[in-house]
Amino acid sequence: MSVTDINWFKYSSPQALYPLAGKLTPWFSALAVILMGAGLYIGLLLAPTDFQQGDSYRIIFVHVPAAWMSMFLYVVMALWAAIGLGLKARPSYMMAQAIAPTGAMFTFLALLTGSLWGKPTWGTWWVWDARLTSELILFFLYLGVMLLRTSIDDARRADRASAVFALVGVVNVPIIYFSVQWWNTLHQGASVSATAAPKMAAMMLLAMLIMSLGFWMYSIAVILARLRCVIREREERSSVAGQVERPVAVGGV
Repeated sequence: MSVTDINWFKYSSPQALYPLAGKLTPWFSALAVILMGAGLYIGLLLAPTDFQQGDSYRIIFVHVPAAWMSMFLYVVMALWAAIGLGLKARPSYMMAQAIAPTGAMFTFLALLTGSLWGKPTWGTWWVWDARLTSELILFFLYLGVMLLRTSIDDARRADRASAVFALVGVVNVPIIYFSVQWWNTLHQGASVSATAAPKMAAMMLLAMLIMSLGFWMYSIAVILARLRCVIREREERSSVAGQVERPVAVGGV
């Protein structure tokens, strides 16, 4: 059986999506461990020392992939939210809900490693730089999506409200990406670009790309695992709500 022979539409049902996520999670977890281990080994032990920053630059092998994932996951979350709003599909809302915590984690990791990098480079833990400030706003947007969902009891209203909030906030992603071009900032420009040759040694670039793939695999594994929790939690709430709404027989009637 080829990939094209699989009926993908059946996985639009949470009942079919739940076991599929369980089967895929261990595979992506294993890939994440292998890739991140290889990326850290190359980045920390094999990549050359930077002639300006010394060994302190090596934090970029965590910082840059985390920053990439923070933006990428927000766009993916917003796309699932848009699909949910357009098609009124519960699994799309569930996927957006599962993505938000992982995106927030990578955004926090990018901010933390950026501060650790900024101290020896700029002499301070934090500056209100355009790139840093917009990344901080992204972290608050992730938190806003999650808090908005938990603050509304009705699941359908929570899905719609958090989806609209996510779509509004997606405008911040291009601001983060182009901030170093639009404003005069302390943050250095992109070292890797699709339209220009890389500005780093081949071994550095290899380590960064492998770490990025590792973070990607990790994200898929964690999101699928969390998706199963979301499906199970919603099914339990539905069953409890059904029992509460079911009329109770009185006096044998």
